Amino acid sequence: MRLLTFLLLAAAATTATAQDQAAPRTALVIHGGAGVIERASMGAEAEREIRAALEAALDAGHAVLAGGGSALDAVEAAVVSLEEEPRFNAGKGAVFNAEGRHELDASVMYSQDRQAGAVAAVTTVRNPVRLARRVMEQSEHVMLIGDGAERFADDHADLERVENTWFDTDARRGQLERARQREEAGRQASAEPVPGQYFGTVGAVALDAQGRIAAATSTGGMTNKRWGRVGDAPIIGAGTWADAHCGVSATGWGEFFIRNAVAHDICARMAYGGDSLQAAADTVVMQVIPAHGGDGGVIALDGEGNIALPFNTAGMYRGWVAGDGSRGVAIFADED
Repeated sequence: MRLLTFLLLAAAATTATAQDQAAPRTALVIHGGAGVIERASMGAEAEREIRAALEAALDAGHAVLAGGGSALDAVEAAVVSLEEEPRFNAGKGAVFNAEGRHELDASVMYSQDRQAGAVAAVTTVRNPVRLARRVMEQSEHVMLIGDGAERFADDHADLERVENTWFDTDARRGQLERARQREEAGRQASAEPVPGQYFGTVGAVALDAQGRIAAATSTGGMTNKRWGRVGDAPIIGAGTWADAHCGVSATGWGEFFIRNAVAHDICARMAYGGDSLQAAADTVVMQVIPAHGGDGGVIALDGEGNIALPFNTAGMYRGWVAGDGSRGVAIFADED
């Protein structure tokens, strides 16, 4: 009897160990945008506030994962936290377009059946990432834009709506005025941005305990944008991607991320070429994008909880809780 009990206990312990080894390590990465971000021009108080905001977003997303929640819930929680922070170009604090209004874009993707949802040029939804998720889960479509997306939001009373002016901040209005002045002075001949002079798009990628990966991205776009311009953030495969092995959220000069299908390309290099996550992300961000004249960065993770955060600008607001348990936030290029 004692021998039988011992054998049963040993078998149970072996099974539990195998299950523990098989269970994926959860991980979360976030970003608040890439661009010209330098210590000399930021100021100590602004730096403290930005780091605190990144920590808060990590807390929001990691709490979901730690409680056994899904990667999809985790990225939504993290991105909502960032959308509520006026220092980032998403939600409250979104940049102004040429008409002095705000047009917001967002997308989500889930590795489970490659579900995806996106919205573009919405103007009254407080948290566009939540609307993007509703498009994914409660419509047969992937992307809704403008008035149509607003009408879809009308059918979901629990999505908070605000006046467009709610997104205003003095800092973003100042950016708009300076952009207008550059145009008037003839120093900017078109609506195209100056490389590196934009940042603030937010995003998150998560791996949950069930091995599912989700990615989400949200932005106000580019200051002084015209003609309903839409960048990469709501484009599945360009600014956002999640499959069974890899998830990516991007930030930077969107036109170049669209042309190069950046988010999907990183994951495809892993799937078809056997690249590691770091190698794939580095190649695309540090070689492909600059070769075509663009700049920016990405956050990415794989199914093992490994993370990559390459960028080719002076800085990128970023944070992580890696699969090995390490955690941190960073802003500048010389930080690990």
